[in-house]
Amino acid sequence: MAKPIKYAEKGLSAVANVAFNSIQFFNQYKPNPSFTPKWSEKPLLKSWQKTKPTLGWPRTTDSLCPKCVKEARTRIIENGEDPWQVIEERPGEIKATIIERNGEIWMIKDCPVHGHVEDMMAMDAKFLEHIEAMYPGRDIDAHNDKTLHKHGSSTIKHGRGSVLTVDLTNRCNMMCDPCFMDANQVGFVHELSWEDIQEIMDNAVSIKPRRQMSIQFSGGEPTLSPYFLDAVRYSRKVGYNSVQAASNGIEFAKSKEFCRKAAEAGLRYVYLQFDGIGNAANSHRQVGNLFDVKLKAIDNLHEAGVEIVLVTTLVNTVNNDEVGPVIRFALDNPKKIGFISFQPVSFTGRDEDITDDRRLRQRYTLSHMAHDVKKHIGITDPHKDWFPISLMSAFADFADMAHGPEREWGQMSCGCHPNCGVGTAVIIDKETKEMAPIPDFINIPGLVKDMQAVTDAARNKKFSMFMMALALLKNYNSLKSPTHFKLTDLMKKFDKTFGLSGKNYGKTDPTRTIEDIELRRKDRWNFLFIAGMWFQDLFNYDFRRTEMCIIPYGTQEGEISFCAYNTGIGWRNIIEHMHQNATVAKWYKD
Repeated sequence: MAKPIKYAEKGLSAVANVAFNSIQFFNQYKPNPSFTPKWSEKPLLKSWQKTKPTLGWPRTTDSLCPKCVKEARTRIIENGEDPWQVIEERPGEIKATIIERNGEIWMIKDCPVHGHVEDMMAMDAKFLEHIEAMYPGRDIDAHNDKTLHKHGSSTIKHGRGSVLTVDLTNRCNMMCDPCFMDANQVGFVHELSWEDIQEIMDNAVSIKPRRQMSIQFSGGEPTLSPYFLDAVRYSRKVGYNSVQAASNGIEFAKSKEFCRKAAEAGLRYVYLQFDGIGNAANSHRQVGNLFDVKLKAIDNLHEAGVEIVLVTTLVNTVNNDEVGPVIRFALDNPKKIGFISFQPVSFTGRDEDITDDRRLRQRYTLSHMAHDVKKHIGITDPHKDWFPISLMSAFADFADMAHGPEREWGQMSCGCHPNCGVGTAVIIDKETKEMAPIPDFINIPGLVKDMQAVTDAARNKKFSMFMMALALLKNYNSLKSPTHFKLTDLMKKFDKTFGLSGKNYGKTDPTRTIEDIELRRKDRWNFLFIAGMWFQDLFNYDFRRTEMCIIPYGTQEGEISFCAYNTGIGWRNIIEHMHQNATVAKWYKD
């Protein structure tokens, strides 16, 4: 785009700055009260009404002794004690202190029986300080949830969550290390029946606030379940717009027809295990041509209309050098890849008995990741260009207010603890592959602050959208945006995400067709979100994070925090033993 237009847009931003500040001076007085929407039995929260956990350091929290927890599991699984009774005893719960030491953040704790445990939370205290400072607060507390949230100290207490994970089976066609669930090694098969799947989905819509969530089918390998396609189809029928599968991609690589059927059933995203570029970078998965398999899966899924999220588990000294190559792969394939989810290793499942020396050597934190992005790609400042995932809830709050009280579903809202996940974003021109980090040309902290002010005032939809447009203009620097990126592109991106104007960019609801998918893909600009999601293990477990979980597991015993399920007291082990189908030998014999 010609420079004069860029300068004209810069001038519009200056005008918008004056206009917004002048109008907001009066708009801040006598805000309208928050309404109670259909999807909640409690009113929307103003920004100042949102609660926060204790942040900063030093601070004290509640944690677990790794050895005490494993002893409690043995009592339940091997000795046959009543799991609910053992849970009520709160086994292994101890205090922990989070401190700064030599510019790093550490969790330290002492068990009166098993002694001292410590682990790194961040290799850069300033990074975590910035992330915690940007935390906007918790969502509306969960309600109508007592029959599903009933798991002792690990019970989810705040918000509805963003991704409901449902493990369809513990069977897998690989043997990975690390593996959250120790797939193929527990000696029995745990696989949900069709009735189980329906009940979990039906229960999910009973919890208030009833927000849109992503439903992610996982495992094991979810595509091995005989009910995989039916489960995808049913979740759309229940009313969820975003249906995902967390997969190694093998079944999708094998068959274009299977990809087509999955897309027709309503599969929108595949969270594709993706540890690096080239077969050598994936060799620890014990499949010689695994990277070639990933490429085939990506091509087949894209052709079928399914979007791909690259999911990379990062282990220090193993594949942390793949951060840059994975991002470059996404930048080189902007028509196919729109999301990267880096997951610093959690020493659970197959790795729970790791030695202290190996654990400290291989520990990789969100701060490591942010610094590696800067080191490998040369973009984003770890101290200002990364934000807690939960900052996105400020955008959801605005959309909820603007959509009004009659809407059947609330906006997806990420309200997790700031220590759980971080993100940044890059805009890419699909035609030229020119890219620019979003924080370079949008003042994210300023935009969020202005948006919260508009949301808190709670005026009518048209006025609120006008003020939101001014806020976008005010915080936009056209001189640092990509060459062909226009102000109208920015407005369209925002509207496309939150559906405020009613314009048809291609539907995402359960009536979505392949034509809708192609229409949404016509957008010249790819918004590449780079996220880091750090799941807990017994060595860094923090109950303040667990009770704010946004990724609950839907199980035969209710909805359980991701970290409490895969680690913590060990709800996965307990529930899978309670509801196992058969031993592995009997399963395959029959």
